[in-house]
Amino acid sequence: MIETQVCIVGGGPAGMMLGYLLGRAGIDTCVLEKHADFLRDFRGDTVHPSTMQIMHELGLLQDFLQLPHSQIRQLCLEIGGRSVRIADFSRIPAVCRYIAFMPQWDFLNFLAEKSRRFSTLRILMQTQVSALIEERGRVVGVEATTPDGALQVRAGLVIGCDGRSSTVRQAAGLTVQDLGSPIDVLWFRLSKRPGDPGQVLGRLGRDTMLITIDRSSYWQCAFVIAKGAIGQVHASGIEAFSRTIAGAADFLADRVHELQSFDDVKLLSVSVDRLTRWCKPGLLCIGDCAHAMSPVGGVGINLAIQDAVATANLLAGKLQRGALTDEDLELVQQRRLFPVKVIQRIQVAVQERLLKPAVSGALRELKLPWFLQLLDRSAWLRRWPAQVVGLGVRPEHVQSPGPD
Repeated sequence: MIETQVCIVGGGPAGMMLGYLLGRAGIDTCVLEKHADFLRDFRGDTVHPSTMQIMHELGLLQDFLQLPHSQIRQLCLEIGGRSVRIADFSRIPAVCRYIAFMPQWDFLNFLAEKSRRFSTLRILMQTQVSALIEERGRVVGVEATTPDGALQVRAGLVIGCDGRSSTVRQAAGLTVQDLGSPIDVLWFRLSKRPGDPGQVLGRLGRDTMLITIDRSSYWQCAFVIAKGAIGQVHASGIEAFSRTIAGAADFLADRVHELQSFDDVKLLSVSVDRLTRWCKPGLLCIGDCAHAMSPVGGVGINLAIQDAVATANLLAGKLQRGALTDEDLELVQQRRLFPVKVIQRIQVAVQERLLKPAVSGALRELKLPWFLQLLDRSAWLRRWPAQVVGLGVRPEHVQSPGPD
């Protein structure tokens, strides 16, 4: 059995950032991650200006930017063969005016490495939480399995950061409000070659939507399909799928043969939901555990990190003083619910009005909407979508205590 002040379940972006911030504040903290490492492909790899601002405020940005990454300073869409600019990060008020694309395992390994200097923080890998420990209506810890056997972690506060398929929120019986999603996404990669076009994030056709992300040596691609249509895609075969990709982006036609089978294609089952209550006595949920985000805008990792910063800002001082109450946990939801609602509302609108018609074949006309025409013409207007995507709504800044 382990006893600790705070037990964080899940070593994703929210869990690792919160662990770092609480360890930095000298709070006895334990992060439990079920995998042996952070190496999983096609996770959220977009590090937005809001996250790099946090790294700057923590004094980590210079080292962070030494990690291999690519940068995107504008967002462009191709609609019916016409390219339009929709967001320009060069005008936003941030220390880094671009989105960085970096494998999430590099980001998490970086945080883990930097966390080693904090003696109050433990990161336990291969530790899978199976249940909550409750006494007299209060969560007082978790039960977990490790390669060495069963483990109990007793804690004054348990924080669920274990993603959209959260064991914690299911075990806690918290109510989930499902906002629905009409799409799923197929992720894969294709080689990048000399002469390829510049970065165009999305290519919308009459019945296709393909995302192409320039990762320097390869294209990370996302193909949008109707919710639950993966069986039809598999039934049509990998050759038919490859032809569809070539039709959606003709410059990829000479390399779609690199997709040998559907083993090279990963399914992301998209969900958009949020808890009606993020906490109960002794327990708090943040990140995807509290609100699963659509991949639209690539904002999930950055919202999760904003949650972690807000949680540390609101709770770390009280944890230091031993003065934390259950009512204090509610402050996190009060602080973060509005930004989550705004972004989810935008994501649902994009899914319903743009992506659903495209993947269902109901998009009869590829006429460029007037507001996209305005964005393409005005650099000043392109600042505002960039600010919403890059910095979010009500961005958080580090206010939690640091080492003396």
